[in-house]
Amino acid sequence: MEIATHQGIDASLCGKAVELEPGKCRVVLTTLDSMKSDDSGLVHGGFVFGLADYAAMLAVNQPTVVLGAAECRFLKPVRAGQVLEAVAVLEPVQDRKHFVGVEVLLDGEAVFTGRFTCFVPKEHVLAPAK
Repeated sequence: MEIATHQGIDASLCGKAVELEPGKCRVVLTTLDSMKSDDSGLVHGGFVFGLADYAAMLAVNQPTVVLGAAECRFLKPVRAGQVLEAVAVLEPVQDRKHFVGVEVLLDGEAVFTGRFTCFVPKEHVLAPAK
């Protein structure tokens, strides 16, 4: 299956898809020193969230998919140099809402969980108004 959305993503910041099938994907991210928030090596949560968000977009995999809302929990800290794996699974679509459950794992243990509400507008959100 081909990636149909977010094709301009920088894999070094948001991860690389290693498995993609309808409604499900796995994305892997090796955290970088540049992601550290302090001298202890703690990775800023925004990078973990970015990985999870990207995985959610790929689970929907429609060219114009966008994030509308997210409910998430950061469960454990991540250090620079660690390899994270996000697993995203699309739930049944409700009206125009695409709900995606995402779990970010470190060595098989959850460090982040989230439920993302995505929308698929007919046109790109930045398309000129008609």
